[in-house]
Amino acid sequence: MTIKPLADRVVIKAVEAEETTKSGIILTAAAQEKPSVAEVVAVGPGGVVDGKEIEMFVEVGQKVLISKYSGTEVKVDGEEYSIVKQEDILAVVEESGEAAPKTAKAPAARGRKPAAAKAEAAAPAKRGRKPGKK
Repeated sequence: MTIKPLADRVVIKAVEAEETTKSGIILTAAAQEKPSVAEVVAVGPGGVVDGKEIEMFVEVGQKVLISKYSGTEVKVDGEEYSIVKQEDILAVVEESGEAAPKTAKAPAARGRKPAAAKAEAAAPAKRGRKPGKK
């Protein structure tokens, strides 16, 4: 059986939650949070919804971030899915094989003074004396 969403609805399947933390602590099923990352399984056609033209921007196979308690959960052929409105999708997750290149910062000029500081340093220091008196 397949699910075909209507209007601006999207059928998603939750991505498996992490069973261990980054530090290696194993979590029980009760301690795990509902995953907010899901994979898009089916997308509705969009169209006019509540008098507004809705264009669907997600595609089947994309990973998306969803609101924690959004959508309606359904079970079809033993698989659990959620049906959400497109507006409940917060972001599309784009995975890349390589880490994004870091932008190089300009090296700091060591020992150099800015132009304004150079001009002040070139001028004689004023220490409260009147000109001409020694």
